[in-house]
Amino acid sequence: MIRIVPAIDLIDGKCVRLTQGDYAQKKVYNEDPLEVAHMFEDHGLKYLHLVDLDGARQKHVVNHKVLERITSFTKLSVDFGGGIKTDDDLKLVFRCGATQATIGSVAVTNPQLLETWIQTYGSEKIILGADAKDGKIAVSGWQDLTDKDIFDFFEEYKQKKVEYVLCTDISRDGMLQGTAIELYEQLVARFPDLKIIASGGVTHADEIDALNRKGLYAVIIGKAIYEGKITLKELEKYQS
Repeated sequence: MIRIVPAIDLIDGKCVRLTQGDYAQKKVYNEDPLEVAHMFEDHGLKYLHLVDLDGARQKHVVNHKVLERITSFTKLSVDFGGGIKTDDDLKLVFRCGATQATIGSVAVTNPQLLETWIQTYGSEKIILGADAKDGKIAVSGWQDLTDKDIFDFFEEYKQKKVEYVLCTDISRDGMLQGTAIELYEQLVARFPDLKIIASGGVTHADEIDALNRKGLYAVIIGKAIYEGKITLKELEKYQS
């Protein structure tokens, strides 16, 4: 069964969502992310994807106190991403209780450092964040598009012993117009040994079922929950 991972995106310590990664298109959903985390937990959800959007923009971890509160006052298994650029950033994230760290920009700008982190902490602690638009990798909170092909990127990191990959189709993220099922199907077919996590654009529960049938390891759901397109009650059936 596919793993359901609700998302909380953070700006100024608040629970927000962006549209296509655009900081100018920000909507605040709750002033207290811990309240949202409790709501997820109350419906039987076990995992959380916590994104430090301030950190992504400022290039260092900013909202670690929110992470610490959530891991201290819930039993959720939290993966944390955004702004992890240095050894100190990564140590801080794990010290504040994150189960896994999602690494995006560093994977492009400093692959040797990410390889060192995988060797140091183990492949089960690191998620490769692959943010894509038109088949190319984007970095720095999606603000910079590279010329790196997503399939080549996956292949490169498969050789470096990456086990988990979170792939976001930026063009669909926050649009509530459906997820990139065809892209994920191609990735699963080519990289059956990787645990591929779908993210971006999931709008209805039947898309979760489709991703499950395609063999995705997990799916991250954000705006669809906050806008009531997918209810937490609907997500209960996926909990084992």
